[in-house]
Amino acid sequence: MRFVVRFLVNAAAIWLCTLVVPGIALPQTGSTGALVVNLAVVALVFTLVNMLVRPLVNLLSLPLYILTLGLFWVVVNALMLMLTGWISRFTDYGLEVDGFWTAVLGGLLIAVASWLLSMLVPGDKR
Repeated sequence: MRFVVRFLVNAAAIWLCTLVVPGIALPQTGSTGALVVNLAVVALVFTLVNMLVRPLVNLLSLPLYILTLGLFWVVVNALMLMLTGWISRFTDYGLEVDGFWTAVLGGLLIAVASWLLSMLVPGDKR
């Protein structure tokens, strides 16, 4: 159940990010159903990247977190978003991220939106 909640929160945050950040976009589709499918695939990839890759990256970059007093978190968010874009490009539902600074802005927006949306979900707040 926790995976489903993460998936839905990430999907909403990514959708918001594609509306607000100019360099992040989903492929143009003609229908709402196709947009929902695109968003679902990208959100699934993003959720899996955050669950599988992010813990390893956090562990390996622990000295940088300490050195920068936690600000390296912004770089890790951007890299996870860029990795999601790169992985999803191999499907027909790819997320387009124009560059690193666009990914930084998108990563910040997704992190804040995910945090706010997860606060609205009742249940375990770990």
